[in-house]
Amino acid sequence: MQLTDQLVLVTGGASGIGAATARMVVAQGGRAAIVDVDRERGEALAAELGAQFVAADVGDDAAVGAAVAAIRDRSGPIRGLVHCAGIGGGGFRVAGPKGPHPLDLFTRIIGVNLVGTFSCVRHVAQAIHDQEPLPNGERGVIVTTASIVGNDGPIGASAYAASKVGVMGLTLPFARDLGRFGIRVCCISPGSFDTPLLAGVPPALQEEHNTRQPFPHRAGRPEEFAGLVRHIFENPFLNGETIRLDAGFRFA
Repeated sequence: MQLTDQLVLVTGGASGIGAATARMVVAQGGRAAIVDVDRERGEALAAELGAQFVAADVGDDAAVGAAVAAIRDRSGPIRGLVHCAGIGGGGFRVAGPKGPHPLDLFTRIIGVNLVGTFSCVRHVAQAIHDQEPLPNGERGVIVTTASIVGNDGPIGASAYAASKVGVMGLTLPFARDLGRFGIRVCCISPGSFDTPLLAGVPPALQEEHNTRQPFPHRAGRPEEFAGLVRHIFENPFLNGETIRLDAGFRFA
């Protein structure tokens, strides 16, 4: 699906990979609708891009439903979703000197990252379903975001890993559910990217991570994530897949 003249909803679109994705959509002649909890950044980016902004927490299903309805009512048919919103959280082993892993933290991470993904997809997929297909039979494209933490399972990341494994696990069922309606679904599993989430990682650990990558020895750039999103939208044979974007990095 070409992005020209098409409306794409980007969650977590106020910063990082989400903001880069919104910019890419507009640069390709499309229209972006940004959903984020950060009202200040979201409104500023929307003003820069001529986009629509709606403040919503993806962990709140009612807020997600209202956001999708507001976007559709103001901007017209939605053809795509790029779901980048999520939270980090780690540093707790399931048990150890600190005691057992806090259950409320586990529940919060699962609620935002996994349940939030399902919530956003179910609302946007219905909005895409309820419109006429394009001339090639395609109705729309959905891209979700996992993490190589879910692929490789590092120490102290059980909650975050579980949430991202869940996102990956939804990809093929989503694609099978929605394929009959001309809706494709893919998932990107990024490695270390230069985003606000990475800012919480100690610099020494970031440097160690970068030097262990085969090449390049740096964090990913948000526009590189956005470039893969663009390819997924434009390549009609990509469906039901989780794609690692990590410079070849593997956790020990």
